Amino acid sequence: MFPTQVCCQYDGSFTGFLSCVFDCYVHQEEPVEFRTPGDPCCSLYPMRTIPAHEEHAKRVYRSLAQRMGAQGQRMVARGFLTCLPDKELWLWRLIQEGFQRGPAFTRDLTHPVVDRVGKAVLHLEHEAHLFTGFVRFSDLAGTLVGEIEPKNRVLPLLRPHFCSRYPQERFVLHDRTHQEALLYQPGQWAILPVEDFQMGPAGEEELSYRRLWRSFYDTIAIEGRYNPKCRMTHMPKRYWGCMTEFQTDSPSSQRSESALLPSP
Repeated sequence: MFPTQVCCQYDGSFTGFLSCVFDCYVHQEEPVEFRTPGDPCCSLYPMRTIPAHEEHAKRVYRSLAQRMGAQGQRMVARGFLTCLPDKELWLWRLIQEGFQRGPAFTRDLTHPVVDRVGKAVLHLEHEAHLFTGFVRFSDLAGTLVGEIEPKNRVLPLLRPHFCSRYPQERFVLHDRTHQEALLYQPGQWAILPVEDFQMGPAGEEELSYRRLWRSFYDTIAIEGRYNPKCRMTHMPKRYWGCMTEFQTDSPSSQRSESALLPSP
């Protein structure tokens, strides 16, 4: 007897996805589509709306470690943060095979599911590593504020790095792509959805530091060794939009900055 094919609609969270896995196993159903609230609701398959259930998600998460090992559990958790198209379906297939074949399955790089999810996770981890050096914070009224435009949801991977690097600071790191932000104050942190984020105007001291940083960046450049292709290899161009050395301040900021310049 073949399992019933269904379209799972969930809230888009990792807890919600694991709840879908739990329900599909309990009801012996085969998910062929996953939809979140922002996706079109039209589907040729029976639609099942599955609410996020904390206890069900915990049971599935513990089962991942027991039946797929720590590496398999980590691959599923990080795979959910990737920008892999139809990631939920790939993770569902990974879990199905992993539960049947055990921990050794995630080391079988010749398997198309392991290969696809593994490459997506490597892309996520590489992007997060680059952002540890490419993030630029601004001091706005005593709080460090930065913005990034990643392809993957890298904030959970960046959190340990920046929270340990700035343990006594207050900072906000906003992900423009996924509309969420990492908020930190000493001893506390949270990653929350943010619909409309505005950094606010920079003060004169911050504008002065930005100008000094750009001046330093331009000064250390060696004209005779100018190689734009090499620079874009080490610092891909898609990161430049959020980096101080490649930005110019808005007209209002420039007026404030002109006030810092000495009179003729």
